[in-house]
Amino acid sequence: PSGASDRLVRSKARESVTQWMAMANLLGCSIVRVNAQGDGDPIARAKRTAEALDQLAEDGHGMGLQVVVENHGGLSSNGAWLANVMSRVKHAGVGTLPDFGNFKTGQNDEGEDIWYDRYMGVSELMPYAKAVSAKSYGFGSDGNDIATDYHRMMKIVLDAGYRGYVGVEYEGREMDEVSGIRATKVLLEQIRDQY
Repeated sequence: PSGASDRLVRSKARESVTQWMAMANLLGCSIVRVNAQGDGDPIARAKRTAEALDQLAEDGHGMGLQVVVENHGGLSSNGAWLANVMSRVKHAGVGTLPDFGNFKTGQNDEGEDIWYDRYMGVSELMPYAKAVSAKSYGFGSDGNDIATDYHRMMKIVLDAGYRGYVGVEYEGREMDEVSGIRATKVLLEQIRDQY
């Protein structure tokens, strides 16, 4: 956990990620995704996370690798918090990987999921984006995703000036994963063709 309050835990996390970076380098990758997990006060954790990301980017630089952070649950799914972390980062090799669906920040006392606004979150993370993850859950009769308005979301992505890769993920239950990925790709291509 890059934002852990325990220095030894952060050191072990860095060592583990650096080993994965070596493997990514062997495979010819250009980007490695990490999570921004940790503990403690959100402000102190943001500072520790930014420092850890700078260190990882420096480790990856010699291997031709950039480091991206995905909103991936908990505090990292709070777009404002993760954007604050990114504003503290100094290394140009660090960025975000906004995921359209990963904005669950926790649960309330009744056990209900708490969600950060996905459109606001992606807007906050796009200035730092080095990649984008288009996650889908199922499709309505109009072909759009049932959880995310893809036209609205891709407008946010494009308005931010992003012209890079968009990865595709499907987490629905109404079709198998490969079919869901293909349907998401078709939706993205339809939107792309409108621009």
